[in-house]
Amino acid sequence: MTSASDKPVVTRFAPSPTGFLHIGGARTALFNWLYARHHGGKFLLRIEDTDKARSTQDAIDAILDGMRWLELDWDGHEYYQSQFWSRHAEIAHRLLERGAAYRCYMTQEELAEQRERAKAERKPFRINSPWRDVVEPQGEKNFVIRLKAPREGETVIDDQVQGRVTVQNVELDDFILLRSDGTPTYMLAVVVDDHDMGVTHVIRGDDHLNNAFRQLAIIRAMGWPEPTYAHVPLIHGPDGAKLSKRHGAMGVDAYRDELGLLPEAVSNYLLRLGWGHGDDEIISREQAIEWFDLPQVGKSPSRFDFKKLENLNGHYIREADDQRLADLVAPRLGIASAEQKELLVRAMPELKARAHTLNELAEGARFLFVQRPLEIDAAAADLLTPEARSILASTYSKLVALANWDAAVLEAAIREVAEGTGVKLGKLAQPLRAALTGRTTSPGIFDVLVLLGRDESLARIADRMEPNA
Repeated sequence: MTSASDKPVVTRFAPSPTGFLHIGGARTALFNWLYARHHGGKFLLRIEDTDKARSTQDAIDAILDGMRWLELDWDGHEYYQSQFWSRHAEIAHRLLERGAAYRCYMTQEELAEQRERAKAERKPFRINSPWRDVVEPQGEKNFVIRLKAPREGETVIDDQVQGRVTVQNVELDDFILLRSDGTPTYMLAVVVDDHDMGVTHVIRGDDHLNNAFRQLAIIRAMGWPEPTYAHVPLIHGPDGAKLSKRHGAMGVDAYRDELGLLPEAVSNYLLRLGWGHGDDEIISREQAIEWFDLPQVGKSPSRFDFKKLENLNGHYIREADDQRLADLVAPRLGIASAEQKELLVRAMPELKARAHTLNELAEGARFLFVQRPLEIDAAAADLLTPEARSILASTYSKLVALANWDAAVLEAAIREVAEGTGVKLGKLAQPLRAALTGRTTSPGIFDVLVLLGRDESLARIADRMEPNA
């Protein structure tokens, strides 16, 4: 039998479009993409839409959008599993002809009786069909086609992540290949599609490990090349339980739209969930392609840490182009004019120094675009004491007389005010920041003055000089 490892590498990502592209699926896609790119092979995308009752176009669109956002480009067009139903049925009948499958006419009542008997005897339920060795069709009766699973010996998988895994064949059941209405089951369809698409490496979550033994039974019955398997441990939440909605598990689009994360940060973080390259934490896409391989994937589940992801995102924000960040932040602020966007670009070097997410960037920039009089938050309001308002008046008098409005001139003038009023620069800067931004945190106060410009800065200071302002 030929081995898949003798062929050029072909991997695939095969999501079910019954919901969003969740973060675990995104990591599976990333690992498949990196493995293919590392080995100069192909990465394919197959939408497993055989569950027509639950598959939706919105979910398909979300998967494709998420893949593009993460820049996980697939080779060729995307495939849709439902397009190949006739091929799946063809293989089921070929297995029937080979004696590797059989028509099963068992009723639901008979199946329920066997299930109850196994439960009473406290044994695992395994189909014991009286039709297993019957070759001749039984007239017009409804039937399903079941695989005649091997009952002797064992099946061994040398998994690239899990190592050598063995299952006794007596534990395998005669699962359905083709339903009574002629539609294929997932177990058959995935094997046929992987074979026809030339997939050499099946990299997926370890919740599919048990499926691999059943799927191998089909592959071997057909005499097809066996793929190399790599079953990656699932992602767990901070408490060690499987990542779920209660941990805040969301679609990839929510990481972008709601959390305000950059795709390179999400990719880098997902890469490090279960895979490592020494102590490297910041890994570029180019480095990931060069370094990624399956032996470095760990056997233990990784724990998702939102704080760590945010910190990593902060690094990528600081590294990102200012224009790109401004384009991403502008919709969050509801600004569209060229003048406002230009101001946002100019402010970005100061804003991004302290932000971890696009949301924080937007909040940090909001003071630039609000209308007077500013809404002052509670902490900032506490700074605007009568003494502080008096200092603001002295500051206004000094600034209004300036001929130049640049950071160096502004700093010199404000220092003079501090010395003249006998307060430290920080004590002057605090109420000045409150008056200019309505908050206690902002970029450097001299940068704020420059960004707001002369007229707007003076007007905002004047608004807070009077006790009733």
